[in-house]
Amino acid sequence: MRTLRRYLHKQFFIGAEPDGRLTILNRLLIVVIFLAVGSAALSTEASLPPALHQALVTGEKVFGLIFLLEYSARFYAAADEPGEQSNWRKRWQFAISPLGLIDLVVVLSTLVPLITADASMLRTVRLLRVLAVIKFGRFSRAIREVWAAVRDRADDLIVTAALAFIFVLFGATALYMTEGDIQPEAFGSIPRALWWSVITLTTVGYGDVTPITPLGQVFAGILALSGIAFVAMPTGIIAAAFSDAMQRRRDQRIEEMRQHLERLDEVDDRVEAKLAALERSSGNKL
Repeated sequence: MRTLRRYLHKQFFIGAEPDGRLTILNRLLIVVIFLAVGSAALSTEASLPPALHQALVTGEKVFGLIFLLEYSARFYAAADEPGEQSNWRKRWQFAISPLGLIDLVVVLSTLVPLITADASMLRTVRLLRVLAVIKFGRFSRAIREVWAAVRDRADDLIVTAALAFIFVLFGATALYMTEGDIQPEAFGSIPRALWWSVITLTTVGYGDVTPITPLGQVFAGILALSGIAFVAMPTGIIAAAFSDAMQRRRDQRIEEMRQHLERLDEVDDRVEAKLAALERSSGNKL
């Protein structure tokens, strides 16, 4: 049983081979998640033929069983996590962790249709099953590293968001002052003008509300041009964070390879020492 638990821990918690490739069970689980999410999305279509709908219902039961087995295996193998806590304490920590709770919600949302026939409940549960896609986060160390890098740039992103809010408020205030009397439905108050300001700053520009006075158009042009810069700023910050994360990952893999080569050198030295000792022992006997 200990061997099985260690194997499951490697497959699910470590999740990757020494060369960085995903383990077999994780690869299979990715395929199952794709199929489960696709099935959940397709099942919201009301015009499906009855035969296909029944096949999706059957598939949901199969996916629910697979996710239940996966959750049970993770819960069981969590005891092999490093630490001094007891086995059950480690399992409890997994159960209340964000990924553990997501796993539990996915399992319950898949099994609920087996115990209820309430239509509104089933519609809600069908949407919850799409949460299975969040499980992808655990399969890629790169995703975790990029997320950590973005967290490191949180201050930069907050400053960018604050500047964007200032420009949105400035645009709304300017259009309220210049066109509030002319277009009261669109710019009669700052809250009303905020919708136009947000759409303009984000360069979406639906065109449903536009300024008609020259001064209002000047302010609109300034806000639109500013939007280009403010869209590019967070993009650049996130791109830099992604680049930093990938560089750290490459450096880490190089360091792991260097340590592996050093261990091999140590093994070679020990083997050579043993061979030399054996040769000396053989010479003394002769």
